[in-house]
Amino acid sequence: MHSIVSPDSIAPPVANYALAVRTVGAEALLHTAGIVGVRPDGTIPGTVAEQAEVVWTNLLAILGEAGMVPSDVVAVTTYVVVGEQLGPIMEARDRALDGHLAASTLLTVPALARPEWLVEISLIAAR
Repeated sequence: MHSIVSPDSIAPPVANYALAVRTVGAEALLHTAGIVGVRPDGTIPGTVAEQAEVVWTNLLAILGEAGMVPSDVVAVTTYVVVGEQLGPIMEARDRALDGHLAASTLLTVPALARPEWLVEISLIAAR
């Protein structure tokens, strides 16, 4: 149902993601809001690496509730506060997706809606 689109005529991705994903015959689509690193008890970790782990735990819970799995993810959009380390965020994504490639965009922003939030991620999944 999903296939990676990667023309030889353009440069390859600069990290572990797909430039584009084509989905044919999907029966269900899932679009999440921007999910932040808030634990179920309302606490927010202090580092971007910890927040990224919580975000992906939350996203995987949403996928599961929707009857979907990480390989159903076709696109990820990540917003991270300027100055934060990007490596841990990409590593958390790669662990959560367990080798599955999705189209991915990462943007740095001056701030998110609350000052303690350092990373926010939304995704689209198709099954």
